[in-house]
Amino acid sequence: MKNLLSILVIAFIFSCGGQKQIIETNPKSVKNTENEQHTDDVASNTKRALESDIFVSKTDVKLSLDYLASDELEGRQTGTKGIEKAAIYIENIFKENNVKPYFETYRDSFNLKDIVGYNVVGYIEGTDPKLKNEFVILGAHYDHIGKGKEVNGDTIANGANDDASGTVAVLEWAKYFSKVKNNKRSILFTLYAAEEMGLKGSEHLAKRLKKDNMNLYTMINFEMIGVPRAEGEFLSYITGYDVSNMAGKLNEYAQSEIVGFLPQAKQYNLFKRSDNYPFYNEFKIPAQAISTFDFTNFDYYHHVDDEADKMNFEHMTNFINKMIPALQGMINASTKEIIMNNE
Repeated sequence: MKNLLSILVIAFIFSCGGQKQIIETNPKSVKNTENEQHTDDVASNTKRALESDIFVSKTDVKLSLDYLASDELEGRQTGTKGIEKAAIYIENIFKENNVKPYFETYRDSFNLKDIVGYNVVGYIEGTDPKLKNEFVILGAHYDHIGKGKEVNGDTIANGANDDASGTVAVLEWAKYFSKVKNNKRSILFTLYAAEEMGLKGSEHLAKRLKKDNMNLYTMINFEMIGVPRAEGEFLSYITGYDVSNMAGKLNEYAQSEIVGFLPQAKQYNLFKRSDNYPFYNEFKIPAQAISTFDFTNFDYYHHVDDEADKMNFEHMTNFINKMIPALQGMINASTKEIIMNNE
């Protein structure tokens, strides 16, 4: 994540706090029938996702990550030939899976002095006549820092965890939703450049979409999901936990406690340090980041050893698959159930 304090070596203690899975029903409420229907919808939605014969495979996850974090891409620094190769790879996956460009092309280009950067944006239109006018954004940054301090003759900072891992997750969900074709809301799959230069890519895209008056419901950014957390901890955590009810709702949709709270995320204000923040800043909607990096489980932030062979592909595949019913529930809810908390 942008500007993390890489010198931290403190062994943080994170307690899951016994958070309960909540599916609210109130027998005394006049809306009890509606609540029961909502619960049935959640259960049915989750059941369909879990029973689908369309799964994300570890083979596909590894194939994409191995390429995006390979030396051939030279650390994917914005403005280089390496990130151009990454962009072409992403575009080809979109094309092969009938994920359309949202703009005239897949590229949302912007200038940073003498550097041309480009976000890559794919689009799947919603299936519901009304809800398709509302959008959900799933994003990650596909750039990295290029070069790092030499270690054993290696200077390429491949950025496997940061953030080829998040990029691969977004690509796999794009492939999934293009196959099942059950998203009632429209989805943008957004891969950002220039995150490492100060969130410049996501900032540009957020302003452009706001200017176009997009009806944006939610945005989730996926950042460093390549390594698992300790046994007994939540599978992942969300930044800006108290900003909205997103974490609870995602757990409800998944019928599993997959997203939790990390004290250090609040302590170091990670909510404002990743590509979710420009969307929150422009739209004032639930726009948050989800990660499995927790300061204790990965030592190679902005380091040349952030390599594909350090990634846990079983964990990545498990995370991507477990998020599917959560995302599906969010995308298909009949009303905007994820809302901002009172500040």
